[in-house]
Amino acid sequence: MKRRNFIQQTSLATAGFFITKHSSGFATDFPVVRVPAAQRKFTSVAVENAIAEVRKNIGNKEIAWLFENCFPNTLDTTVDFEMINGKPDTYVITGDIDAMWLRDSSAQVWPYLPLTKEDKKLQQLINGVIRRQTKNILKDPYANAFYKDENKISEWKATDITDMKAGIHERKWEIDSLCYPIRLAHGYWKETGDTSAFDADWMEAMKLVVKTFKEQQRKENNGPYSFQRKTEFATDSIPLNGYGYPTKKVGLIHSMFRPSDDATIYPFLIPSNCFAVVSLTQLAELVKQVAGENELVKQAKALAAELKEAIAAYATINHAKYGTIYAYETNGFGSYNLMDDANVPSLLSLPYLNYVSTNDTLYKNTRQFLLSENNPFFFKGKAGEGIGGPHVGVDMIWPLSIIMRGLTSNDDKEIKWCLDTLQKSHAGTGFMHESFHKDDVSKFTRKWFAWANTIFGEFVWKVYGERKSLLS
Repeated sequence: MKRRNFIQQTSLATAGFFITKHSSGFATDFPVVRVPAAQRKFTSVAVENAIAEVRKNIGNKEIAWLFENCFPNTLDTTVDFEMINGKPDTYVITGDIDAMWLRDSSAQVWPYLPLTKEDKKLQQLINGVIRRQTKNILKDPYANAFYKDENKISEWKATDITDMKAGIHERKWEIDSLCYPIRLAHGYWKETGDTSAFDADWMEAMKLVVKTFKEQQRKENNGPYSFQRKTEFATDSIPLNGYGYPTKKVGLIHSMFRPSDDATIYPFLIPSNCFAVVSLTQLAELVKQVAGENELVKQAKALAAELKEAIAAYATINHAKYGTIYAYETNGFGSYNLMDDANVPSLLSLPYLNYVSTNDTLYKNTRQFLLSENNPFFFKGKAGEGIGGPHVGVDMIWPLSIIMRGLTSNDDKEIKWCLDTLQKSHAGTGFMHESFHKDDVSKFTRKWFAWANTIFGEFVWKVYGERKSLLS
């Protein structure tokens, strides 16, 4: 899990920020909060050019300032890039936790993919992320987070009852942990045409992904994975000897944890199963093109089709107000958990992940539910509205959910509202946070959360390319 940080209160004064001159030489009303150039972990010419373009061409100078701070935050502060035996290797931390999540590391570099064509150095960095993820999956496909030091022993080893190896930070089984590396690999290939990272090790890792997904369908037994933690938090441990509550074996994949690193209630986590459908389809396409491993292609396609059929049969419910909608979790017996969590994959993010179109009726019905107070984790207050989740508690809105709302909207008014709300949420810091209180943005968690920063940059860059007038 990502550590629960206490709520921090900050302002320009308390943080020690001051009005200064920007590095470009002209005066600004916004303080320089980005890491100085000499201290940055990695610099991309293409990313710097994008920042300069946005600063020059949009009228909203605060959004431009936020973009300058947030978009490069992953590169500035979280990557450790090197060449090992002539091959790139990139270790990516989340921010304030020195560990590499398969999910976060993928999501953190994803927004840079469109810029790789004009920046070979950036392309090499992402190639290194794919190679590092391959190494991690081969170490343990059930782990969600890893250390760079393969001999490091996790702090969780003393409390976690599971098969904890050296070099693993945390071993929470989450479907999305194996989906994200496929999404990144497929997106990288589509943008660059480069297949150098898809070597024999990568192929073995992908076979292990499909094997793990099949194991967690649990058609014959519970499989090799179980997890319990000695903790006061119910969201950090799995009941019934670490295997979770009973399910009807309908073909869906069991996920013991959500992308928030919180335990599921019902093990069939629907947005993650949807993500698996997309990822398996992408895997089949990629493997067919670069390796010709026909058996793996066949298995990936068949599993994707089986999951899609099971989602159609077991993942929806007729809501009295919204019509047919997706459940967040289910057990196959007819029990449903109706909610959403800000972390991606979420139900809100399904078009972003290419599972459905934004115009899909079932998605539109679900979206109405998610963005209403009928969703128990939708919070609305003086500072804004948005989806949170159990991870940091009630009344805490995650900027990630507001960003995702904007990324999955075709409505100019809604997109502008998302931009305005995010602009007001940074509490004078110049960065996005994990969450903020619905009535007071100065009460926030995680001042250094690179995923939220970089995907905010992705959102602004998308609006800049498609609806520049909203940034005036």
